Amino acid sequence: MKLGRGLWRALTTIAAFLGFALLYLPLFAVAVYSFNAAERGLLWTGFSVRWYLDLFADPEINRRALEIREVAVNTLVLGGASTLIATVLGTLLALGMHFPWPSSVSRVLESIVDIPAVAPDITFAAVLVMAFNVLRRVVDQWFEPSMTTMIIGHVTFEIAFVTLIVRSRLIAIGPTLSEAAMDLYASPWIHFRRVTLPLLWPAIVGGAMLAFTLSLNDFVISFFTSGPRSVTLPLYVYQSQMRGVRTDLFAISTLLLIGVAVSIVLLERLTRWRHN
Repeated sequence: MKLGRGLWRALTTIAAFLGFALLYLPLFAVAVYSFNAAERGLLWTGFSVRWYLDLFADPEINRRALEIREVAVNTLVLGGASTLIATVLGTLLALGMHFPWPSSVSRVLESIVDIPAVAPDITFAAVLVMAFNVLRRVVDQWFEPSMTTMIIGHVTFEIAFVTLIVRSRLIAIGPTLSEAAMDLYASPWIHFRRVTLPLLWPAIVGGAMLAFTLSLNDFVISFFTSGPRSVTLPLYVYQSQMRGVRTDLFAISTLLLIGVAVSIVLLERLTRWRHN
């Protein structure tokens, strides 16, 4: 029996290490090759910090630095704007779904929320393109491919993930605390601000982090909804593949990874502080 438990523990430990390796080794490789002296490719020719310095070079001297900075800004603007909108709407949708609807209505609402989370990206992107084409005929040029259409496209699939996370938290909390607050004559606003919102805060932050990550990683929906002035990092890397990925793309990717990691740590600490 003890031998069986020891073997099971060893297997689960190995599986965990393999899982972490699959997750983080590619990121580590990107960080390492960002210090490669070679301009293109994965052949290591020596250590250099040139590509980081080039990112902050005078754009009048280095036009590519300006190009990459614009791409990075587009990526962060798209991720930040879509995450903010999706987090607010997804949280409100989760609260609305938590209302004691009839079981048939609840099943329909859950199915509607699940569809964007499980639908293939290519199908979702094609539907968005058709929808924007129809809207352009109705409201003229407002829905031309641009940052606006990209934000709308990202919000439409991010809402589902935020809603699922916040709704799971609502179900886990249960009705007991809400009933206690109402027994103590708390108004609906006081009940929401003092009871519901603090309890939901970890789930809201978790949903926002997931939405931001999905936005940073998305390629298909961005590809179908982007305009000439709204190229993001995934699209830029794809375009660069034709000529071989340059090392400065590894550098900007590493800086974005560091920024995301720092943001996650800060949000986690903020969540713990609010929870305590």
